[in-house]
Amino acid sequence: MRRRELARTVATAALMTVVALTAATVVAQAPDARPIVVGSKPFGESYLLAEMFAQLLEARGFVVTRRPGLGATEVAFPALASGAIDVFPEYTGTGLLVILKAPRQSDRAAVFETVSRETLRRFDVRWLPPLGFENTYAMSVRTEMATRLGLRTLSDVAKVGGTLRAGFTADFIGLPDGLPGLRATYGLAPREVHALAPALKYRALAAGDVDIIDAYSTDGLLDRYPLTVLEDDRHVFPPYDAAALVRGAVARERPGVVAALTELSGRLDVVRMRRLNARLEVEGEPAASVARTALADLGLVTDAAAAATAGADSGRARSSGFVDYLWARRQTILALSARHLWLTTVSMLAAIAVGVGLGLTLSRTRAAEAVTRGVGLLQTVPGIALLAFMLPALGIGIVPSIVALFLYSLYPIVRATVTGVRQADPQAVDAATALGMTPRQVLWWVRVPLAMPVLMAGIRTAAVTNVGTATLAAFVGGGGLGDPIVAGLALADTRMILSGAVPAAVLAAMVDLGLAGVQKWLTPIALR
Repeated sequence: MRRRELARTVATAALMTVVALTAATVVAQAPDARPIVVGSKPFGESYLLAEMFAQLLEARGFVVTRRPGLGATEVAFPALASGAIDVFPEYTGTGLLVILKAPRQSDRAAVFETVSRETLRRFDVRWLPPLGFENTYAMSVRTEMATRLGLRTLSDVAKVGGTLRAGFTADFIGLPDGLPGLRATYGLAPREVHALAPALKYRALAAGDVDIIDAYSTDGLLDRYPLTVLEDDRHVFPPYDAAALVRGAVARERPGVVAALTELSGRLDVVRMRRLNARLEVEGEPAASVARTALADLGLVTDAAAAATAGADSGRARSSGFVDYLWARRQTILALSARHLWLTTVSMLAAIAVGVGLGLTLSRTRAAEAVTRGVGLLQTVPGIALLAFMLPALGIGIVPSIVALFLYSLYPIVRATVTGVRQADPQAVDAATALGMTPRQVLWWVRVPLAMPVLMAGIRTAAVTNVGTATLAAFVGGGGLGDPIVAGLALADTRMILSGAVPAAVLAAMVDLGLAGVQKWLTPIALR
């Protein structure tokens, strides 16, 4: 009984610790002093527009916090509606079909009027006037295939659709006007459908690995490859006018935010936006530099000279080697690594306390296997899905990241603790009992020391997995080494991906090496 009470006490203390640590990261501020939190979705144009929003707000005297690379609309919009972010760029067609789940419309003015009215009424979120360009789907095939098969429209493609291999983004595969819309309207049913990152699909199409992709009309990569954009002759796609989405409370309490962002309304046309995207996606110029020069060209900021210098620096960085690239970003990488290690440490300390306590409690009960399997079910939930489930209650940032990492780390620790304690040398246990030791003494002085190699193996497994899984925190604004990985995937920038992946791998190796030393220290000499 005392053993169970002790385990429960340890578990409760650990939970209180993690709650206190995570709650301490949420700082309450007065409405007029709170930074404006600008978010984006994880693709190039969204990064760029969000950066333009942020720089324009900063130029007008606002303090801005950036939360780039959040998940799809299903993640970003709830974050906005709940107050976790204040602004992010979105498209009217997405607002109509994904946010409102309304029937498809083809009139641009009617679509904007519908999403403006209903989004404000249902969610207290305000659409600002469109930025001036539409980024609709531009279904594309290789030009040589289009010429060979006589493909000009989506109706033409539907006739040979059963032989095609499609490379679509994950969003497009599930959106009502995406692949389901193509099937319903055109009867288009590709032979194979592959989910690809936005920038990777162009490479796959050019290499012949897929035959059709869901490009976007403002993509900078459209001009890089020999592609033919197919006509949407049955108008399956609604208008996709880009605009800023702002929380209603921010719009009411801080009208200057709306005034600043509205300065961009109607100022960006398709040609300009495609050129800006090309600088980001093709030439590899940082989003901050592209945004700065774009705002200067529009006359909204006055540091054109500084922007030109930043662009030149980015070009030199692009042509440099990977080691030089890492060195140039060393301060950023160190800061991200520290944030990553902090996420991992807090979640692992809580998981060790709760996992070991729960494992010790279960080790002498008949319910051990059933409960352990129940904990193991958490491992089957995809990381990004688990984070999305927690968004309504926990918002974005550090809190959901730590809670998710804590939950993912429990199973190997609980399993190792139960197994190690139960499989402790029976002869040693019997000898200790014969000497008159109490069950509690046998547990702490015999079973736990003998179980230490197995128990530490579970902790080491959980820790290494934790370091890797922590990269998913980037999708909910938790920061860490996932930030450059997500951005690099969106921009097809291998060096940016590696600038997050390599430090994460090094960090995992260091954590495992450190825990190996702890394991050696805790393991009885006779068992080393």
